[in-house]
Amino acid sequence: MLTSHLGEFIALLTAVFWTITSLAFQQATRRAGSISVNVIRLMIALVIYAVISSFSRGMFLPFDATSHQWIWMSVSGIVGFVFGDYFLLKSYEFISARITMLIMSLSAPLASFISWLVLGETMNALSLLAMFITIFGITLVITEKKMASEENLGKKSGKIQFSFSTKGLIFAFLGTIGQATGLVLSKYGMRDYNVFAATQIRIIAGTIGFVILVTSIKRWSKVKQAVTDSKSMKFIMIGSIFGPFLGVYASLLAIKYTTIGIASTIMAIIPVLIIPPAILLYKEKVTVKEVIGAFIALSGIVLFFI
Repeated sequence: MLTSHLGEFIALLTAVFWTITSLAFQQATRRAGSISVNVIRLMIALVIYAVISSFSRGMFLPFDATSHQWIWMSVSGIVGFVFGDYFLLKSYEFISARITMLIMSLSAPLASFISWLVLGETMNALSLLAMFITIFGITLVITEKKMASEENLGKKSGKIQFSFSTKGLIFAFLGTIGQATGLVLSKYGMRDYNVFAATQIRIIAGTIGFVILVTSIKRWSKVKQAVTDSKSMKFIMIGSIFGPFLGVYASLLAIKYTTIGIASTIMAIIPVLIIPPAILLYKEKVTVKEVIGAFIALSGIVLFFI
């Protein structure tokens, strides 16, 4: 039973890993900043992958990868890590990981939409309906109706506004685009290649990308400051183990043993999984409307891949 649904089980495990890493990076980012957290976590993951690869594959770098795999997995790493994860972690500075992960649930239908545009995969009316339901669920959470007085009419009217930082929501959406595009590129670039090695290529490319970025904007002093902060490093270490290491590896392993749609759907339950720890650990106030919205968004994701 477990073997026949190996991809689905790994996808569920991935969702748990990403829930842990999201909460950890939320705390680290608010102390050290998104760029510092990004570059440190990728360097940690780079060392972990090199050590494990040396023992498990007899080489500390994926020298057996073809030019196709190096090129496309590197592009995937740049898009997914440098672009996607920069904005993902940047959003934590303005909104909670719970809200960011809810917006990130759009990555599943968005990945399929990109696959439709780029790879020619089909999208039917049911898929469009599912995408609408997902967007509706997210909108229900991030917006609220505020009563404001109309001076000319002398009465009150309801105006829709965002319940959370607009900047944080935009950053989260940009991160979603990066994650979805990176996933599609990974599927195309990996083919039948070793999942661990493919992930290592992504991390190498992402690390190089962030090193260039940090150098160009002269932020190494901030990175050094983050490294010397024990609390920041504790959260970064936890996030690095469950994110760039276990999370990324498991996500690619999941799409190898099942379809990208099924894997993305299962991984999209993070907005629901993250609610209990957000309440218990960080004392976040979660309204009934937000819980309902999260489940509506999740139902849209599930419908999308029926």
